[in-house]
Amino acid sequence: MLISVVYDSGYGHTARVARAVAEGAGEVVGADVKLIAVADGEMDWDTLEKSDAIIFGSPTYNGMISARFKQFFEDSTRRAWFDLKWRNKIAAGFTNSGAQHGDKLNSLVSMALFAAQHGMIWVGLDMMPGNSSSTGSESDLNRHGSWLGVMTQSNNDQSADITPMRSDLETACYLGKRVSLTASRFVGSRYTHNQSNKDS
Repeated sequence: MLISVVYDSGYGHTARVARAVAEGAGEVVGADVKLIAVADGEMDWDTLEKSDAIIFGSPTYNGMISARFKQFFEDSTRRAWFDLKWRNKIAAGFTNSGAQHGDKLNSLVSMALFAAQHGMIWVGLDMMPGNSSSTGSESDLNRHGSWLGVMTQSNNDQSADITPMRSDLETACYLGKRVSLTASRFVGSRYTHNQSNKDS
């Protein structure tokens, strides 16, 4: 089972989240996880085509995904979309911004819509919102209260060694594991289906 985490990161904060997502995805037995940074140059389209799940990650700048990540989306039109090469792959997303909110939802909506256009199956965050009561705190998982994907926040004046905070990274790790578990069900179902066709 191959899980790819495709991300952009301007200052290292989103890259740190991507590593947490990959760590969680790798906790599932049988998962091979690939971290792919769009800034590294030519995209590994073959790996993406072979992936059972693709998790998208971008910083949120001015309420939108980064320019590099948008370019990756546009390039996929020529490489994958016309033949729907990513149809029925599992998809999910995460984003980071300097502000607590920063209109991060718009970035996740962009990713989910992109996945829908490719015929992918979107996996959200099945976690109640944290830090939403008098007994809550910033240490709660899903402290930003997102269901569509993972939202994390990094203080603008701190390096990626310090921020985002631990609860955000643990939430990202949780999403990675959830995607892997979901993909494993689809992979297992596909194997059973293929085997039954051979036996008939």
